[in-house]
Amino acid sequence: MRLTGGDDESQRRELSEFTEWILKIGEGKIKEPNDGETDVVFPTDVLLKSDSNHVHTIVQLVYPSLHDHLGDAKYFEDKAILAPTNEEVDSINEHVLTMIDREEKVYFSSDNLCPDEESELFAQQLYSPEILNGLKVPGVPNHRLALKVGVPIMLLRNIDQSKGLCNGTRLQVEILGEHTIAARIITGQSFGNITYIPRMIVEPTDKKIAVKFQRRQFPVTVCFAMTINKSQGQSLLNVGLYLRKPVFTHGQLYVAVSRVTTKKGLKVHILDDEGKSSNTTKNVVYKEVLQSIES
Repeated sequence: MRLTGGDDESQRRELSEFTEWILKIGEGKIKEPNDGETDVVFPTDVLLKSDSNHVHTIVQLVYPSLHDHLGDAKYFEDKAILAPTNEEVDSINEHVLTMIDREEKVYFSSDNLCPDEESELFAQQLYSPEILNGLKVPGVPNHRLALKVGVPIMLLRNIDQSKGLCNGTRLQVEILGEHTIAARIITGQSFGNITYIPRMIVEPTDKKIAVKFQRRQFPVTVCFAMTINKSQGQSLLNVGLYLRKPVFTHGQLYVAVSRVTTKKGLKVHILDDEGKSSNTTKNVVYKEVLQSIES
């Protein structure tokens, strides 16, 4: 549905083949029979290769002439780097921040145990503020949040859905204040609107977290790169898929390659176990899930 048609017969044929390839990835029909996990060989024209500094290579491709466009919201609207894990995303975002020659402002969170945990003396002793500061939890801003004017950020919480300020909304930093961040919305129907983001108390929703704690921080994260899961529902003109390690859950690879509106907008950088460029990666599809939906 996202892919746009070509102008001539050869382009339409290429588009049709690319569409079928994406659908086969989504349905786990590459290299059948398989048990739901199989290797996918990517077309040569979408592969990105480098001998070293792999992160810099994909950043330069997805964000060419970055310094010349830090004041342009349209520049960031239709492009992103995708990776499977938060660890890889953080690494890419930190790398791009170091490339930007602008003053950096760092915000530190205030972390505490939730009220119902405070009564437990053992929990208080085990989870001091310093320990809580070091926790990195999906959906929760990090204790240390480094930002620069002009960088794209993503909301991690719903603030005002009527104004387009939802979990996953992308914005561009305009002003870094002491108590608020002014940012311009760069996605959706509210594109171009300026909004002011305050600090908020955020609690992890992941039930696997051993302790309930609260973090008071701006509910945003830098988003030159984002996780594949966070990209769901978005359509992008340029996608750089960085696979330092293979995907690990059902449908991740399909979600990543189906974000683009054209085949030429997809570039994939795959690394093998030795850290060298490769053309093959793992696809994970739980076929019983698809069979349940069909039945």
